[in-house]
Amino acid sequence: QVQLKESGGGLVQAGGSLRLSCAASGRTSSSYAKGWFRQAPGKEREFVAAISWSGGSTYYADSVKGRFTISRDNAKNTVYLQMNSLKPEDTAVYYCAAREDYDPRSMQYDYWGQGTQVTVSS
Repeated sequence: QVQLKESGGGLVQAGGSLRLSCAASGRTSSSYAKGWFRQAPGKEREFVAAISWSGGSTYYADSVKGRFTISRDNAKNTVYLQMNSLKPEDTAVYYCAAREDYDPRSMQYDYWGQGTQVTVSS
């Protein structure tokens, strides 16, 4: 079993930055691939970024490529999402997720956090 807890969300002006954190707990949580997803009001959940268990492979949605960076610190069992040049359309609840194997195009993850709200004002 893996538990995930997101933090770092908040209100920021357009063009600003935020860093989200996802703390994982569980016996093998550091060996899981991780992903970030987001869901805006009235829209379906969408993929944002994924990272392999080692951190050696990453993958991004086209909408955030060049602005967001996913990284992880396995010693701290934490995954990060650095978000720069934020836009109002980035406003959403952001979720961290974990799965055993790295498959960046998959939406099927085994474990999910509760989410953290990110609001970007224009």
